[in-house]
Parts: sequence; C-alpha cells; structure tokens
Amino acid sequence: MKNRSSQQPATMRVAIVGAGGFARILAQYISQTHSVLVLSTQPRPEVDEQCPNCQLVVVDYQDVENLRYAVQGADLIISTISGAEQLNLIDAARRARVRRFVPSEFEGEMARRPTDDPLDRGGQSAIEMLEQAHMRYTIFSCGIFMERFAPGGLQTYHIGAGSGIQGPSDYLVDIQDRNAEVIPNNPSGRSVRISLTSVYDVAQFVTAAIDLGIGNWPREYRMRGDSMTVTDLVHTCSDMRGVPFNLTARHYREVEAQVEELRQNGDWGYYYFYYQRLLQTALGRYHIHSPNLNDDVGTQVQPMSFRAWLERFWGAEA
Repeated sequence: MKNRSSQQPATMRVAIVGAGGFARILAQYISQTHSVLVLSTQPRPEVDEQCPNCQLVVVDYQDVENLRYAVQGADLIISTISGAEQLNLIDAARRARVRRFVPSEFEGEMARRPTDDPLDRGGQSAIEMLEQAHMRYTIFSCGIFMERFAPGGLQTYHIGAGSGIQGPSDYLVDIQDRNAEVIPNNPSGRSVRISLTSVYDVAQFVTAAIDLGIGNWPREYRMRGDSMTVTDLVHTCSDMRGVPFNLTARHYREVEAQVEELRQNGDWGYYYFYYQRLLQTALGRYHIHSPNLNDDVGTQVQPMSFRAWLERFWGAEA
C-alpha cells in the first residue's frame, strides 16, 4: 500500500463530461473535496439540485474549440461519453493541455478484452488516440455495476444508455422475474467468476484516487467490491428472494456456435450482443484479478459486498 499523507489533498479542478446518472454520482462524491465542472449538451436542473457544489457548462460535443474552451484549466477529465463525441473531447483535452484523461470505460480488466472486441463502443479508438497524442491517461476497471441487478436495472439510474444492459433481464440474472442464464464453466472447465462494484463505491474509489494525487496514477486502476462465481451469484440472489430461480446453464461451445450462426446470418441484433456478453463473461472479462486501487486506498474505501447490497434493495422485498 502506498503511504498517504495526513495532510488534506491538494484541490484538483475536475471536469466530468456527461450528465447521466453515473456522471452525477461521480460529481456528488468528487465535489466534496475538489472543484468539479460538469459538461452537458443541455441544461440539467437535476445536476444543480444533486450537486450544488458543481458548475454545469453547456457544450457542443461536435465543436472541438468549444470543448477546449470549456476544459481549459482542468487538471483531470473524466469522460462518461463514447464514440466520436469522446474523440472530440480527447482532441480538446490535448489542445487545452489537460494533465490526465480518464476515458469512458468502467467495466472489466483491459488485459481480458479481445483485440477485436465485439462489445467495443469506440473505446479502442479512444485509447489509440490518447496513445498517439502522447497524453497521460488512466482507465478505471470495476467489473460489473451491482446496480445492474437493482429493481428496474441500470435504466432506473439513467446509466448504460446504448450499452445493451439497461434492462433487468439483459444480463445474467433477472431478480424480479427470478430467471437466470449463465455459462457456469469456461472452455477449460473452470468455474466462471465475476467481480461487482456498486456505482457509489466506484465514485468513492475514484475520489480516493484523486485525493492521492493524479501525477503517478498507473495506466489502469482496478477495483472491486466483491467477487464470486456466476453460479454463486445466482444462488445468492435466489437466497435473498427466498425462492428458487429458473436457471438456464449453458455450455460455452453451445453459445459460441449460436453467436456464429447469428453472425453468418447477418443478425447483429439484441441476441448477438446478449450472447457475446455471456461468452466474454465466461472468458473472465468481468473478473478483477488484482485490484490495485483497493490496495492503494486501503481502508479509506470499504466497498459493500454483493450480499449486503442485495439486502439493501431486495431484502424482505425492500
């Protein structure tokens, strides 16, 4: 663990780009100790209400000069946008000489993602652009948001737009309807594991990392709240509800063949990506092996276990 000074952390000027649910949660936590600017394409009264210490700036993601002006003077940019808009933001950050950039990732470990990533939504292009511009950047990896399994899914928090996993039945377990579909074993026959972190704990981890100082951040900061096998995930959810779930346990090769059939038929719809996520989960994409951020912040952040999180949302039909 790194030695941490007892002195107050130096105040950073942090620009959080995007005004969705995750961006607002980040802003709420980071603004407690740092100066926060929230960039959005339109006025957001909810940002003013939920983050009274933050400044909201309306920008045009298509206008690089407009973005450069907005982020001028920022020490750190945290992006929650993707695609061409994020590429424009990177260009603006380069021109404004922002010290460090956090791209919109917040999922599984980078080392576990395939080179030709079927689930990529522009992240690889963003990283390539950061590399080419010789910019300092850090990726935060956290596995799966626990709120993915909340009543109503991520869409309840206005998180995950365009990701394909907003709804309650989009990934692994639908707690409300008591259904589950998993690949319990990877191609080598080992139990598939998954790491989970609450979005609120992610915000605490990111804030604690900023408090440490952004100068020596690694290329990737990995965190986790809990880890378990996907089979245990289903059992834990079932135990919390007090009823058995309808479990569909799939073989890896079976799902792989199903994805190949969809690909050959040119079917790039919902189920292509649904099954790709199952395959990527089975290959360990969402299991955080070495949570270096947990180590660096020590007891400063004490994340919730998945069972404790479930108790809060689903215990006694909460």
